[in-house]
Amino acid sequence: MAKPSISANRSTDKTIRAIDRKREQERKKMFQQARDHSELLATKLVQRLIDKGVIETTSPQAIREVVEEHLKRLPTIDDFDLQMKLAPVRTLVQDPNAVSLYFTQIIVEDLVNHQDVTDVYGADLDVYLAVDSVLKVLRRQ
Repeated sequence: MAKPSISANRSTDKTIRAIDRKREQERKKMFQQARDHSELLATKLVQRLIDKGVIETTSPQAIREVVEEHLKRLPTIDDFDLQMKLAPVRTLVQDPNAVSLYFTQIIVEDLVNHQDVTDVYGADLDVYLAVDSVLKVLRRQ
Protein backbone atom coordinates (compact mmCIF):
# COMPACT_ATOMS: atom_id res chain seq x y z
CA MET A 1 0.00 0.00 0.00
CA ALA A 2 1.45 3.31 -1.07
CA LYS A 3 1.74 6.21 1.29
CA PRO A 4 -0.59 9.06 0.26
CA SER A 5 1.32 12.10 -0.82
CA ILE A 6 0.44 15.45 0.65
CA SER A 7 0.78 18.18 -1.90
CA ALA A 8 1.66 21.75 -1.04
CA ASN A 9 -1.57 22.92 -2.63
CA ARG A 10 -3.69 20.62 -0.49
CA SER A 11 -2.15 21.78 2.78
CA THR A 12 -2.33 25.39 1.67
CA ASP A 13 -6.03 24.98 0.87
CA LYS A 14 -6.66 23.41 4.28
CA THR A 15 -4.88 26.29 5.99
CA ILE A 16 -6.85 28.89 4.04
CA ARG A 17 -10.14 27.15 4.85
CA ALA A 18 -9.20 27.01 8.54
CA ILE A 19 -8.40 30.72 8.58
CA ASP A 20 -11.66 31.53 6.79
CA ARG A 21 -13.65 29.42 9.29
CA LYS A 22 -11.98 31.17 12.20
CA ARG A 23 -12.72 34.63 10.76
CA GLU A 24 -16.33 33.65 10.10
CA GLN A 25 -16.73 32.41 13.68
CA GLU A 26 -15.16 35.61 15.01
CA ARG A 27 -17.50 37.72 12.88
CA LYS A 28 -20.59 35.79 14.04
CA LYS A 29 -19.51 36.16 17.66
CA MET A 30 -19.01 39.92 17.21
CA PHE A 31 -22.46 40.23 15.61
CA GLN A 32 -24.06 38.34 18.51
CA GLN A 33 -22.24 40.52 21.04
CA ALA A 34 -23.37 43.64 19.17
CA ARG A 35 -26.98 42.47 19.33
CA ASP A 36 -26.74 41.48 23.00
CA HIS A 37 -25.28 44.86 24.02
CA SER A 38 -27.05 47.00 21.42
CA GLU A 39 -28.51 49.57 23.82
CA LEU A 40 -25.22 50.39 25.55
CA LEU A 41 -23.19 50.34 22.32
CA ALA A 42 -25.70 52.56 20.51
CA THR A 43 -25.58 55.14 23.30
CA LYS A 44 -21.78 55.15 23.41
CA LEU A 45 -21.46 55.24 19.62
CA VAL A 46 -23.81 58.16 19.09
CA GLN A 47 -22.17 60.08 21.94
CA ARG A 48 -18.70 59.47 20.45
CA LEU A 49 -19.85 60.55 16.98
CA ILE A 50 -21.27 63.78 18.39
CA ASP A 51 -18.23 64.43 20.61
CA LYS A 52 -15.80 63.88 17.72
CA GLY A 53 -17.86 66.14 15.49
CA VAL A 54 -18.56 63.41 12.97
CA ILE A 55 -22.32 63.97 12.98
CA GLU A 56 -24.42 66.97 13.78
CA THR A 57 -27.96 66.11 14.79
CA THR A 58 -31.14 67.71 16.07
CA SER A 59 -32.17 64.56 17.95
CA PRO A 60 -29.46 62.30 19.40
CA GLN A 61 -32.20 60.01 20.74
CA ALA A 62 -33.58 59.35 17.24
CA ILE A 63 -30.10 58.57 15.92
CA ARG A 64 -29.43 56.28 18.89
CA GLU A 65 -32.62 54.35 18.09
CA VAL A 66 -31.56 53.92 14.45
CA VAL A 67 -28.10 52.71 15.49
CA GLU A 68 -29.58 50.35 18.08
CA GLU A 69 -31.93 48.87 15.49
CA HIS A 70 -29.01 48.23 13.12
CA LEU A 71 -27.05 46.57 15.95
CA LYS A 72 -29.98 44.28 16.73
CA ARG A 73 -30.34 43.27 13.08
CA LEU A 74 -26.64 42.54 12.55
CA PRO A 75 -26.76 38.75 13.14
CA THR A 76 -29.60 38.33 10.65
CA ILE A 77 -28.05 40.28 7.78
CA ASP A 78 -27.66 38.28 4.59
CA ASP A 79 -23.99 37.70 3.73
CA PHE A 80 -24.45 39.17 0.24
CA ASP A 81 -25.99 42.37 1.65
CA LEU A 82 -23.18 42.64 4.19
CA GLN A 83 -20.50 42.25 1.52
CA MET A 84 -22.20 44.86 -0.67
CA LYS A 85 -22.30 47.29 2.26
CA LEU A 86 -18.64 46.71 3.13
CA ALA A 87 -17.26 46.78 -0.42
CA PRO A 88 -16.62 50.55 -0.69
CA VAL A 89 -14.62 50.68 2.57
CA ARG A 90 -13.08 47.21 2.69
CA THR A 91 -9.54 48.52 2.08
CA LEU A 92 -9.82 51.48 4.44
CA VAL A 93 -7.55 49.96 7.12
CA GLN A 94 -5.18 46.98 7.44
CA ASP A 95 -7.12 44.69 9.80
CA PRO A 96 -10.67 46.06 9.80
CA ASN A 97 -13.39 45.31 12.30
CA ALA A 98 -16.37 44.16 10.18
CA VAL A 99 -18.88 45.78 12.55
CA SER A 100 -17.02 49.10 12.45
CA LEU A 101 -16.83 48.98 8.65
CA TYR A 102 -20.55 48.24 8.48
CA PHE A 103 -21.42 51.19 10.70
CA THR A 104 -19.05 53.46 8.82
CA GLN A 105 -21.10 52.75 5.71
CA ILE A 106 -24.40 53.12 7.61
CA ILE A 107 -23.31 56.59 8.70
CA VAL A 108 -21.86 57.67 5.36
CA GLU A 109 -24.65 56.27 3.16
CA ASP A 110 -27.80 56.05 5.28
CA LEU A 111 -27.62 58.39 8.28
CA VAL A 112 -26.51 61.29 6.09
CA ASN A 113 -30.05 61.25 4.64
CA HIS A 114 -31.82 60.85 8.00
CA GLN A 115 -34.22 63.67 8.84
CA ASP A 116 -32.59 64.34 12.24
CA VAL A 117 -29.00 64.49 10.93
CA THR A 118 -27.92 67.98 9.99
CA ASP A 119 -24.60 66.88 8.49
CA VAL A 120 -21.86 64.24 8.56
CA TYR A 121 -18.29 65.55 8.68
CA GLY A 122 -14.96 63.93 7.90
CA ALA A 123 -13.55 61.40 5.49
CA ASP A 124 -14.45 57.71 5.60
CA LEU A 125 -11.32 57.00 7.64
CA ASP A 126 -12.27 59.64 10.25
CA VAL A 127 -15.73 58.11 10.57
CA TYR A 128 -14.26 54.59 10.82
CA LEU A 129 -11.80 55.60 13.55
CA ALA A 130 -14.56 57.22 15.60
CA VAL A 131 -16.82 54.18 15.18
CA ASP A 132 -14.04 51.68 15.85
CA SER A 133 -13.01 53.49 19.03
CA VAL A 134 -16.34 52.31 20.50
CA LEU A 135 -16.96 49.02 18.67
CA LYS A 136 -13.44 47.58 19.04
CA VAL A 137 -14.56 46.10 22.37
CA LEU A 138 -16.52 43.49 20.38
CA ARG A 139 -13.26 41.89 19.25
CA ARG A 140 -12.04 41.38 22.80
CA GLN A 141 -15.14 39.72 24.24
